[in-house]
Amino acid sequence: MTLLVQNLTVARGGVPVLTGVTLRLDAGKALILRGPNGAGKTTLLRTIAGLQPPLRGTIDGAEDRVAYGAHADGLKAMLSVSENLRFWARVYGEHDITAALAAYALEPLRDRLAGTLSAGQKRRAGLARLMVTQRPVWLLDEPTVSLDTDAVAMFAGAVDAHLAGGGSAILATHIDLGLQAETLDLTPYRAAPDARHGASDEAFL
Repeated sequence: MTLLVQNLTVARGGVPVLTGVTLRLDAGKALILRGPNGAGKTTLLRTIAGLQPPLRGTIDGAEDRVAYGAHADGLKAMLSVSENLRFWARVYGEHDITAALAAYALEPLRDRLAGTLSAGQKRRAGLARLMVTQRPVWLLDEPTVSLDTDAVAMFAGAVDAHLAGGGSAILATHIDLGLQAETLDLTPYRAAPDARHGASDEAFL
């Protein structure tokens, strides 16, 4: 099923940051969002994920099909890696976490408390959550933060496998992941500055 965004205007704190965004994401495809810091990449992803409403425009094909991965890893510090993944798997009706552990080389860490992991290990465990959701559309905001070169390759492999299985993904990243993906530069969609608010909101986009 296709994800279709048409003439979308999104806002942060009631201030429009992007206007007229239109995109199409088919099964098996990936889209990379580009733009400088403050361009509105996070705001667009949050809106598509249903975490905030658009000011204008439509989003079709996202209902109950989206898994959103943001800056927070979504881990409970006092649960082990495997307990965290099993929790999220149960939330989404899945039971097997084996593939998620293997994709991010987490098997040796499965019994470690999440709170004792390094930043990179936490990130790997957080990204593994996407696999147990069984959601076909992944929305990812700077997913490679805290990852070393080997872990970035693990992530790229997981995305490739997701696409090969008929899934799709939109990623906001400045890193070349080597994916076969189209690129959407958000710069042309930036809304004109609102004189009532100035540029003070840019730090939160």
